[in-house]
Amino acid sequence: MATAGSCFAQHIAKHLRKNHYHVLDCEPAPKSMTIESAQRFGFGLYSARFGNIYYVRQLLQLAREAIMGQKPEHIIWEKEGRFYDALRPSIEPVGFDAPEKVELHRAQHVRRVRNMFAEADVFVYTFGLTEGWVHRASGTVYPTAPGTIAGEFDANEYVFKNFTFNEVYNDFLEFRELLRTISPDVRFLITVSPVALAATASGDHILKSTIYSKSVLRAVAGELYDKYDDIDYFPSYDLITGNPTKGRFFDESLRDVTPAGVECVMRYFFSQHSGRANDQYGSSEKFSSEENVLCEDALLEAFGE
Repeated sequence: MATAGSCFAQHIAKHLRKNHYHVLDCEPAPKSMTIESAQRFGFGLYSARFGNIYYVRQLLQLAREAIMGQKPEHIIWEKEGRFYDALRPSIEPVGFDAPEKVELHRAQHVRRVRNMFAEADVFVYTFGLTEGWVHRASGTVYPTAPGTIAGEFDANEYVFKNFTFNEVYNDFLEFRELLRTISPDVRFLITVSPVALAATASGDHILKSTIYSKSVLRAVAGELYDKYDDIDYFPSYDLITGNPTKGRFFDESLRDVTPAGVECVMRYFFSQHSGRANDQYGSSEKFSSEENVLCEDALLEAFGE
C-alpha cells in the first residue's frame, strides 16, 4: 500500500502500519535520526517524503514529474538566504544553503516517488482541499501560499485557484491512468478529510469555503467510486461529520479531529478490511492523545489578515 494526501491521511498511514499492513516507505529516515526529528523533517508521514498533498492537481503534478519526467518550473523559494523546495517546503525546516542542493534533493526524491508508484498494489489517497496557489506563467501548483513557509507573495506572479468538481474529477482520472502505466493492476482507496479549512483566500466566509470544498471532494469521491471498479471509498469524512456524531469528534477548535474520532474511523476501517489487524481492533486499545500530524495549511491562520 502507498499513502498520500492531506493531514488526516497521516492518521490512516500510521494505523495501517501499527496494524501490520504493508505500507511502503520508499524514502525512509536515516537510522540515526530520532522519531521526533524524522517527523519534523517529513520522514515516515507517507510512503515518500512529499509532505501533505492537499489537492489532486498537486498529486497529478507529482505523477507527471515522476512518471513522465515533466519537471515543474519555479520550484525554489528563498527566505533569509536559505532555499526551499516550493513543492514540499516543510520537509527541510531550515532550508538549504544553495539552490543547487534543492535540485539535487528533489531529483533523488522524485526517483523514490517513481519507485513508490511502480511498487504500489493499493494507492490510498485522502482528498483535503480544493483551494491552492498557482504560478501564473507555468501552471505549477504549491501546497501552501508563497510567503508562508518560504518565498515571497507577488500577485503578479501567483494566483489563487479554487478547483471545481470537473477539474478535481478529471485530474484524478488522469492521475489514475498515469499510475496504471507503471502499475497496471493498482487499485485505489480514497477518503475525504473531515478537517475544516484553517483559512481561505476566496473572499468568502471560512464556513462557506469549507462546505464548498468538502462538498466538491465528497461528490468527486462518490462519482469515482460509482463509476470505477478499481476505486473504493472509505467514509471517514461521513463518520466524523455526520449528524449522528453530534460534533463530538471535533476538539475545542471545532476543526481538528480528536483521538476518539480517529479511533472510531479506524475501527470501522479495520472491521471492513479484516485480517491480521482485526483482533487488535476488537480489543480495548485506545489511540494515543499525543498523536500529532503536520499541516502546512494551519500556518495560513497567521497570514489570514
